[in-house]
Formats: sequence, structure tokens, C-alpha cells
Amino acid sequence: MTKRVLAFDFGASSGRAIIGCFDGEKITLEEVHRFSNDPVSVGGTVYWDVLRLFHEIKQGIIKARMAGGFDSIGIDTWGVDFGLIDKEGKLMENPIHYRDARTVGLVDEAFRTMPKEKLYGITGIQFMELNTLFQLISLRKYRPWMLDRADKMLFMPDLFAYMLTGKMCAEYSIASTSQLIDLQTKSWSKDILDAFGISEDIFAPLVKPGTVLGVLSKEVCEECGVEPVPVISVCGHDTQSAITSVPCEDGNFAFLSSGTWSLFGTELDKPIVNETSMNINITNEGGFDDSTGFLKNIIGLWLIQESRRQWQRQGEDYSYADLEKFALATEPFKCFIDPDAPEFVPHGNIPQRVQEFCKKTGQYVPQTVGEIMRCIYESLAMKYKLTFEKLRECTQKDYPVIHVIGGGTKDGLLCQMTANSCDRTVKAGPIEATVMGNVAVQLMSDNSIENISGARRIVANSSELKTYEPQNVDAWEEAYRIFVKIAK
Repeated sequence: MTKRVLAFDFGASSGRAIIGCFDGEKITLEEVHRFSNDPVSVGGTVYWDVLRLFHEIKQGIIKARMAGGFDSIGIDTWGVDFGLIDKEGKLMENPIHYRDARTVGLVDEAFRTMPKEKLYGITGIQFMELNTLFQLISLRKYRPWMLDRADKMLFMPDLFAYMLTGKMCAEYSIASTSQLIDLQTKSWSKDILDAFGISEDIFAPLVKPGTVLGVLSKEVCEECGVEPVPVISVCGHDTQSAITSVPCEDGNFAFLSSGTWSLFGTELDKPIVNETSMNINITNEGGFDDSTGFLKNIIGLWLIQESRRQWQRQGEDYSYADLEKFALATEPFKCFIDPDAPEFVPHGNIPQRVQEFCKKTGQYVPQTVGEIMRCIYESLAMKYKLTFEKLRECTQKDYPVIHVIGGGTKDGLLCQMTANSCDRTVKAGPIEATVMGNVAVQLMSDNSIENISGARRIVANSSELKTYEPQNVDAWEEAYRIFVKIAK
């Protein structure tokens, strides 16, 4: 009998409702609803339009019902962001976007309260201004009444699940992105919370991926015309959902989850927390079945996406295929940026910032669309090589294959450049890695799939994988020596 589950996958710019159908050997995906996810700036603050997004969830449920129904629901989203629920169970305000400026400068300020070494030693999480800890520090400093009035803080997938079921939880993978979890106890860190004046009472109970949270509320069922099916806490962080679907059964792999953000890393049985990993600023996130996603966050396709939006604002509607073609028509290795430089994080004129970065670092300043795009493409591939070297240094392992998963697998130029730069075979796929992982955890929660190894075998059996072999390795290696002089 075919099992049908409904996966909601939210990215930073869009969301989808996809039915995963499992016949015992293969998973097939059917997209029933797609919608944009547009941040809204009001009064100098950038918010997520969470009520409209919940409306889109209900539209997805209705369309999934009309497409043949489903047996359960799972939701994954981006990390770190959250909503605050008051004592009456109401959302206090729209969740604030991680690209909002409220956390600027708070990382160094936090180190004056708790030393960097201690904070990393407890959490094993990469330091980024957007992390939940620094968002909460901002609230405590500038808007303390919000935390004083809050009953619970819910991460984005948990907030949507609460809206569907009325049940509150903190799924472990999404909670681990917060820099508030003690890696040893796998619970909220009392040391961190006490140091920064944050009450443990605002956090919901932690649950493992695969936990049945509850069923759809009567209100949602009546509005959408469905039965009260289970809502399952899958790996709520989209990165961990994607890692769950890496098509490698032996568990010894390097992966590049390629989307708006690039996540480069591997999966470990236990975290690695030491001086080397701290200096590299690499993260240990909770994954399925108590695994650890050992990875580095890198700005990814955001640079290409936001550049395209800038040119559209200037009246030039280039397709992604156009941008790739323009890049290929230019001379290689003329200039580089550090993709993770802070000026590339906010919304705005990325092409101009690329030019400014090259000028201030004494490089050739790209002039044409193609030159700017070539600079971005090559810089991303070089950053992947830099991260790959650090990953191998930390784990003391080598990885003959890099699995590229997610939407970035459609970008053949970047996949090929990654193979060239890292001098490794790249296997690209599945494209819908996050959804596949979401679906797989739902199927494992009721034993339709036995375990993670079986899930990965089924994902491989259900996906078209494309292989890229390294080319022009010597030229890339020579250019890399230039790149490392300007990159972190």
C-alpha cells in the first residue's frame, strides 16, 4: 500500500507543499502548492510575514487533499528565527528576519559577558550575528518587556506546528542552531541563559526528530476539509532535513547543501569541539538519530539571487541561464571576493559591493555583468575548497566524493567549478534534498522505513544523480593561492 505524506519546506525566499508517495522502494514527489516568502520592512525592522505564510500552509493542505490526501504532515524551515507567544497563547509580533540589523555588534559584546572559548565549548555552534542567542540578547537589551511578557519562544517550524495543532515543542535540530543548547546534556544551557539573563521558562520542551507532536486542530480540519492527521516534528532545520537525504549509505561523506546558503560539512556520531574547530568557526548541529551535522555556513546562491534582483531593479531581467552564459564568456581568475565578508549579508546592491571589495583589496575591478558573475562563481568555488580543507583538518579524514544536494544542483557551472576547485568528484542530487529528508523522517516515524541507512538507499533509488569530474586542477590550484590571501 502506498504511503502519502505532506512536506512543507520553507526557504528564505519561497515555500512549497509537496506530497511524498512511498511504494516500499521509491519515493516520488508531487508539488501541490508553491508560494513566495517575502520579508517585509516596516519602520526600519525586517519581519517575516508569518500570518500569510500560515495561510499558504492551509492552502497547501487544501490542495493536497484535492490531490488525493495524505497521512501526516512535516515542516522544515530556515534556522535561528522565532516567534514569541504570550500567556494567552497569542503571537506577540511577527518574527524578525535574521538579516535585520538588530544584532549588529552583539557578538563581541556577548564575549565580554561569556568568553568566546566557553560559549563555543558549551554549544559547539559557529558564531554568526544572526544566531538566536544574539537576537535574544538584543531583545533583553533594547526591548526587555517583550521577553518579560513572553510565555514561550517557538522556532519557525515549531511555530507553524503550534498554529496547526495547538501543541508547543522545540524540535532538537532547529533548537541546536540557536547557540543555546548544551552539547553534553542536549538540553538548554543554564550557564548561558543565566549569564545573559534569559529565563529558561520561555523555552518549550525539546523533542527528537520523528516525534509525533499532535494532530491537526478541529479549527484547521474544518477550514481545510481534512481529517485530524498527525503533525510530525521532522528535522525542523532544513539543513538537517537535507543531510538526512544524502544518498550515501555508509555514513562517511562530505556534503554541500547548496541553496541561498551553502552548508559544507559531514555527519558525525559525536560533536567535535576543540580549539581548531572554534578557530575555524565550524558548527555542530543536532541531526536525526542523535547524529551531529558538522558543517560551515557559507553565503551561497544568495550572491547570485540578489545580484539578479539588483539588475532587475535597474531594468535588466536576466535569467540565471543568461548570467551563467555571461560568466563563461569572460576571462577566468581575474578577481575574487570573500563570500562571507559582512558587506554581502544584507539585501541590496551586491554587484556594486563586489566591485568595491575588489577595489579595496587592490584587485582588478570587474566591469561587466559577466565579469561580476565570474567573480562570484569562482569565489564561491574557492570558498568551498577552503572550507573542505578545514573540514578534513578537523575530522582527520579524507572524502573522495562531495555530495552536492539541494536546489544548487541545478547550477551545473557551480557544480563543475566545485569539482575543479576541490579536486574531487562531485555527485549532484537529489535536487529536492530537503523535502526528501522531511518525507523520510515522516516515513521512519511510523516504521514505513526502518532506519536512516534504509532511507538513504531509498533516496538514491528515487533520484537522478549527476557526476562532475575535476578539470583544469593545476590552474585552479594556482588561482586558489591568490584567493586565500583575500579570504578569511
